[in-house]
Amino acid sequence: MSESRVAVLGAGPIGLSCAAHLAYAGLPFTVLESGSGPATAVRAWGHVRMFSPWSMNLDSRAVSLLSAHGWEPPAAVGIPTGQQLVEEYLEPLARIPEVSSNIRYGARVTAVARRGRNLVDSDRRAHEPFVVRYVREDSDHDLLATAVIDATGTWGQPNHLGASGIPALGEAYVRDRIHYGIPDVVGADRHRYAGRRILVVGSGHSAANVLTDLAGLAVAEPCTTVTWLVRGEGLHRLLQGGHPDQLPDRQNLGTAVTELVISGAVQLEAGFRIAAVTATGDGVTVHQGARRTGPFDEIVATTGFRPNLAMLAELRLDLDAATQAPRGLATLIDPNTRSCLYVPPHGAEVLAQPEVGFYLVGMKSYGRAPSFLLQTGYGQVRSVVAAVAAAPAREVAQDAVDALAGAGR
Repeated sequence: MSESRVAVLGAGPIGLSCAAHLAYAGLPFTVLESGSGPATAVRAWGHVRMFSPWSMNLDSRAVSLLSAHGWEPPAAVGIPTGQQLVEEYLEPLARIPEVSSNIRYGARVTAVARRGRNLVDSDRRAHEPFVVRYVREDSDHDLLATAVIDATGTWGQPNHLGASGIPALGEAYVRDRIHYGIPDVVGADRHRYAGRRILVVGSGHSAANVLTDLAGLAVAEPCTTVTWLVRGEGLHRLLQGGHPDQLPDRQNLGTAVTELVISGAVQLEAGFRIAAVTATGDGVTVHQGARRTGPFDEIVATTGFRPNLAMLAELRLDLDAATQAPRGLATLIDPNTRSCLYVPPHGAEVLAQPEVGFYLVGMKSYGRAPSFLLQTGYGQVRSVVAAVAAAPAREVAQDAVDALAGAGR
């Protein structure tokens, strides 16, 4: 095959880690990034402080390449915000020549397929290169690659307010009142929430971040009221089922939110599964059958994200039906039984798909399961790039075996 390039989709922390490992291995590669610069998704939550220290957020291979260009790492014990992660690590990594020369910004991937082979066509499928279709400067382009590493994450694909996995009735008509993700409540978005009636939906640590910020805002702006809606019956998930959390900052956040509920600073609505949303001149109300709460001026949906699988519709994937993660990974990251710190190391053998040479890595490999850690993704990348580097030698050996078998016939 004449085309031996590896396509990396996404220039976030995991995509740039891929770039660093591929550069070190001497493999030709192209990174396709939809944003105008690296780590577009991280910038969107740049105001949020992470739970993990710098030591858990740096890839060792990337650090080696950066150090060769005079970069000095931050203090290992410090805990960065998203913006600090971008400015102090990801932007410098994206600027080094070994990486920067291989990134195409403003390139939004719309599809990945096999050249000349649709989903049902098996004839010499693995011998054809991948076709990565992307939009750049208002036109379509194709990139051919022998391997594709999808590190596009899940940002931009938020889960809905509706408890059934589809939008709640009326949700689409009040989107101007809903923020999906973590708004900058005490900064750029303060004007939107100060002195307003706010509903926060979601039971995880993203919700906890928003709630603590809103509670602080309510002290300065007494007319601000905060209601927290969760589908479960309590705070079990947020508090790790009562078990100590290995990330102290995350445990402290759970404790702080519990205290806000006990003090009455945050009104908790538990066991509420939203089915419908209605809007009147007095605000937005959410419904579960006859049960309702509201009206509210603004809703913050910290309901998590899901992967974009539509772009992979012509590839042969083996994904878990519930999490939408690679089947071999799904049992390791089941959010009902696993914390992110208890996910065992895993690599190419777990992430490999029936579509030979295609890998999901990073947050996208977790599908709908939350609580992904960057250090997990860096371990994935190390193994996947090693497998990609070894693939040409395996293909040559297999071609020789096939030739001998053909001669014997």
